[in-house]
Amino acid sequence: MQIIQVDPDSPDISIIQHAATIIRNGGLIAFPTETVYGLGVDGTASDAIRRIYQAKGRPASKPVLVLIDDRIWLDQLTLDISDLAYSLMDSFWPGPLTLTFQAAPQVPIELLGRGTTIGIRHTASPIARALCRYSDRPITAPSANLSGRPDPLTAEEVEKDLGEAVDMILDGGRSSEPKPSTVVDVSKGEPHLIRAGQIPFEEIIEIWETQH
Repeated sequence: MQIIQVDPDSPDISIIQHAATIIRNGGLIAFPTETVYGLGVDGTASDAIRRIYQAKGRPASKPVLVLIDDRIWLDQLTLDISDLAYSLMDSFWPGPLTLTFQAAPQVPIELLGRGTTIGIRHTASPIARALCRYSDRPITAPSANLSGRPDPLTAEEVEKDLGEAVDMILDGGRSSEPKPSTVVDVSKGEPHLIRAGQIPFEEIIEIWETQH
């Protein structure tokens, strides 16, 4: 397992390319996001996604979100996108809002936690966006810790929890925001809060009400 320091605002592209190669080959990368440290694998590869559950001791019923750096990926990951969802994207993406949609048939079932919806975030993190871009695929980003443990804010906390279970940790310093992303289900029309986070749900409801 490697720990490599990287500038969170202007990451060295050679480092990102190396990490992206690990992801494309089925490996696990821990990296800083705009929230806490996440655990990234190829979001299109079932075997790689299963490694997340093994590393974290994650219950199979808990889904795994993915990050994208371009909305073009939504066509491959989702079935239907409502006008509400687009208005929320326009207001809060890129940023710490994860939206859950009905998953497209080709989405790996390992991402869905035995359900039918997929959580997606257009990340604002320069490191995470570069990883998506150079991996050329959506990448996962559940918190890089053992299930039930506090969300990791530093590379050291990731190493303490996961150790050799990950192939590389990108050390971008301490997370500037200890709260996770807000998770909102938009798969059934009206927004439903799944997890409170950085963006207050009240702000999301305000956007919703302007659509009526």
